[in-house]
Amino acid sequence: MLTILFDGLAYGMVLFMLACGLSVTLGLMNFVNLAHGAFAMAGGYCAFVLVNRLGVPFLASLPLVFVITAIIGLLFERTLYVHVYAKSHLDQVLFTIGLVFMAVVATDYVAGSNQVFITLPDYLQGRFEIFGVGIGRYRLLIIVLCGLLTAVLQFILTHTRYGSRLRAAVDDARVARGLGINVNAMFAITFAAGSGLAGLGGALGAEILGLDPVFPLKYMVFFLVVVTVGGTSSMTGPLLASTILGIADVAGKYYVPDLGAFVIYTIMIVVLIWRPEGLFARATAR
Repeated sequence: MLTILFDGLAYGMVLFMLACGLSVTLGLMNFVNLAHGAFAMAGGYCAFVLVNRLGVPFLASLPLVFVITAIIGLLFERTLYVHVYAKSHLDQVLFTIGLVFMAVVATDYVAGSNQVFITLPDYLQGRFEIFGVGIGRYRLLIIVLCGLLTAVLQFILTHTRYGSRLRAAVDDARVARGLGINVNAMFAITFAAGSGLAGLGGALGAEILGLDPVFPLKYMVFFLVVVTVGGTSSMTGPLLASTILGIADVAGKYYVPDLGAFVIYTIMIVVLIWRPEGLFARATAR
């Protein structure tokens, strides 16, 4: 039972790592980016090339993956996304879902359709036991990294000048510009950071989820469920939602495998009936 809880927690942390970038762009920028999974897939393939093909140590590849996918996100933001910020959410959905299909086809053409996995170093493979609980080394690493990442993001958004300026730009861009805040630069940096986080999540999750060209389509629903259930007002909501959904999904697949993803969707429906704006709703709407 405790091993299932640990594996579920690790799976939830992978979901959080994949979805926190979407929470940043959706919650802070009010932009519906369904192509978020494409950046996660890009990060996964970057890690695959760096580790499996170029021999870069796995831990050293993680910051490189973040930087590379952040740069890719910045280029897309400056050339494509900036033109649809002012559009309706429906237009944003149609635009980004088109990007998803383009990413799937392009990746299949370049990398092939076979599923790939990143080769982990020996010290991250296998399990050890503490009081009878099987602890996977790689899953423990994911849990620790996600904990640190959550603390850093929450601190940046709530206790730094950058976080204050970003919240001001989101709440009222016109007034923020009048106060001398470069709103376009704030959005570009935020979007790049969200893309980098997605890439980092893709690199960490590739070993558990697998990596193939349809990755953005397979896990798009899970990203949205995490953000929907957790809300977008802070990092705490998506973190709690990821933890609940990860444990419930692993436990459901273990005890009632015939139900598949029924458990995770049931939790989403119950939470949305109880709190339509998620577990942690934003105090003031844009």
